[in-house]
Amino acid sequence: MSRIAYVNGRYTPHRAARVHVEDRGMQFADAAYEVIAAVAGRPVDEEWHFDRLERSLGALGIAMPMSRAALRSVLSEVARRNWVADGLAYLQVGRGVAPRDHAFPAAAAPSVVATARPARPGAAAAQADGVSVITTPDLRWRRCDVKSVSLLPNVLAKQEAAAAGAFEAWQVDARGCVTEGASSNAWIVDGDGAVRTRAPGRDVLAGITRRRLVALARADGMRVVESAFAPEEAKAAREAFLTSTSAFVVPVVRIDDSAVANGRPGATTERLRALYADFARAAA
Repeated sequence: MSRIAYVNGRYTPHRAARVHVEDRGMQFADAAYEVIAAVAGRPVDEEWHFDRLERSLGALGIAMPMSRAALRSVLSEVARRNWVADGLAYLQVGRGVAPRDHAFPAAAAPSVVATARPARPGAAAAQADGVSVITTPDLRWRRCDVKSVSLLPNVLAKQEAAAAGAFEAWQVDARGCVTEGASSNAWIVDGDGAVRTRAPGRDVLAGITRRRLVALARADGMRVVESAFAPEEAKAAREAFLTSTSAFVVPVVRIDDSAVANGRPGATTERLRALYADFARAAA
């Protein structure tokens, strides 16, 4: 069946969906977005995603385009029209349409775009068998906490990973520490058994799956340390993994040319993967 998109108040066939040529999201990346997972027809941590969307829009000086209830209705309807029970909803809010000028327009109505699609094939295999990542310099701007559509450095890093046959690129800052993946948060289990991931700040995006997993791990009695780590620490770690809305919890079994431990998913990662799956099913 044909996919359906929502664009500025209208549900339209995906292939016919259009934004104006002077939409500032297209011309300036003057927009923020969220990707929300659905399990059994129910969104996962939707309110946390809306919280982050409001923070991102606030940092950009863009008004929320409608109430949370209205946004919730739009996303639910897009998912329904696309027959998506297990999958992803994409929501983008931009400053709107205005004659091209770098400065904010005096008046412009925020633009809203939403789509939905089923979960991609292959995610289960990645979660079960583990994936490889490469390391690459972090070339992004200094407000990575804002979930902006300005993603060109992430795209280039992801393409570098794809060209190397890897699943993801872990970006490394000027101090030689991993910030996060091109589209995920990075984690290790260190030699002391602590679960480590970089603390939230302007240099990383505070992932929603990351936030939920920190809470689940601590509730399960694990020691979670929010601190930076270098690629060398990750390669020498007991385990490594990544988290994202689209893939949940994925073991990392190789970093650059180095296997992590025995090159297989570790027990802590498997436990965390099970905890998150149980949480998502219970929420649904």
